[in-house]
Amino acid sequence: MQHLRLEADANLVKLYEEGNDEAFDILLERYQAAVYGYILSIVHDSDAANDVFQDTFVRVITQIRDHRYTENGKFSSWVMRIAHNLIIDSTRQRRPFVDIASDTEKERVMNGAKLMTGNKEMELHNEQTYRTLGEMVSRLPEAQQEVVRLRMYEHLSFKEIAEKTHCSINTALGRMRYATINLRKMSATRDLTLMELE
Repeated sequence: MQHLRLEADANLVKLYEEGNDEAFDILLERYQAAVYGYILSIVHDSDAANDVFQDTFVRVITQIRDHRYTENGKFSSWVMRIAHNLIIDSTRQRRPFVDIASDTEKERVMNGAKLMTGNKEMELHNEQTYRTLGEMVSRLPEAQQEVVRLRMYEHLSFKEIAEKTHCSINTALGRMRYATINLRKMSATRDLTLMELE
């Protein structure tokens, strides 16, 4: 591994693309402090920063392994751009709801919500979807099942998953990536729209 530390980022990316996990470990080592610092400086919350940081490197792993990384600038700039986009996404999801509707509008919306909740066909469809997804998860290799359940149902960060499963963060990220690929393949044969798990 020591000799790899002298390699340029582009060469390390190429090596990782070809299956050399040590190359990725060096890239992570080089940029994790800068990426995490950048995220934390914007979100001002360590838990949120950890989640965005881990999601950033899931995206990095996925794009490199899927041969979607093209060398058109610095690797570090590309990673920062991914982090920035994920910060924007997470900020939108956490944005508080501001109630500016009139009483009439609120009543109309609440009646609509009651109608939606009371729609038995929709409830049955959702129940079937969750059951199918659960069945698909149970068909994954055991290590992938564990990561999916810890991430999606217990909402653990990848750092927490790594600690709980006694593996490296890179291994936890990799297992989630392969679980996502496998679930998408299964969903394609079941006419099921799978949420973005990465």
